[in-house]
Amino acid sequence: MKPATPDFLRLHFIVILFGFTGILGKLISIPAVEMVFFRTLFAAVGMAVFILLTGRSLKVSPRDGIALVLTGAIVALHWVAFFLSGRIANVSVSLVGFATASFWTALLEPLFNRSRLNWFEVLLGLFVLAGLWIIFGSDFHYSIGLWIGIGSGLTCAIFALINAKLVRRIEPSAITFYEMAGATLSIACFFPLYQAQWAEGQQLRLVPTGTDWLWILVLAWLCTVYAYSASVELFKRISVFLFQLTLNLEPVYGILMALVVFGEAERMNRSFYLGSFVIFCAVIVYPFIKGRLQPARPSGQ
Repeated sequence: MKPATPDFLRLHFIVILFGFTGILGKLISIPAVEMVFFRTLFAAVGMAVFILLTGRSLKVSPRDGIALVLTGAIVALHWVAFFLSGRIANVSVSLVGFATASFWTALLEPLFNRSRLNWFEVLLGLFVLAGLWIIFGSDFHYSIGLWIGIGSGLTCAIFALINAKLVRRIEPSAITFYEMAGATLSIACFFPLYQAQWAEGQQLRLVPTGTDWLWILVLAWLCTVYAYSASVELFKRISVFLFQLTLNLEPVYGILMALVVFGEAERMNRSFYLGSFVIFCAVIVYPFIKGRLQPARPSGQ
């Protein structure tokens, strides 16, 4: 199906919600791993309630169920990397690192779909790398945080490509439920190793306090249950690359919101904003050039 104007508007609203998650990650006081555990747990519960109230089906084949749970583990890794990047550096750095998802998608999509490499999309992906080079080439103090953010972009590209295939035969609501459940289970299994190696034997912070509960619920139900389900559903009408490229606007929305909320803590040097500008230019260029290079397909295809 060909995407319509409401699809593009819905896509941008989803991107704004995704950009807001970086701010929520800073506002929540518990560590990134525990935060993602609660996010996915509440999201799975919220999705289950939604499915029961709407009479939708959770039935999937055993093979698809395993694939969904394993994809959920990748989603968990993505979110832990994203929020950890924001904690080590700041929201702006984590969002720019995440914006490399379009580059990873351009490289990986031909492997997933067994198709030819699209050099136009790779070229746009290289624009993203050029923007990162400008950032790294400056007096940049958040290299580790940015590398972790780039890892979140890679894992995002992987699970988005998987979901684009799964949504052809599985309801988006079922995909969201099983992947959130899989993410919760994978983090729960990871807790012992995490506590021993990274938490240095300290007790896990599994009791959020104060406003953490409110922010976690907003993160789980609005920015996850709604946004994640809606984005999966959009894969029926838009390409994964277009989704990932539009998702590069997440840093624009997120950085602007972070500047409002956190002020000076989010201000970066000129090279950072120049590199970010190069990355964001790919978002603007893609729809125009893509429309010229790729003729419209007949309706129904």
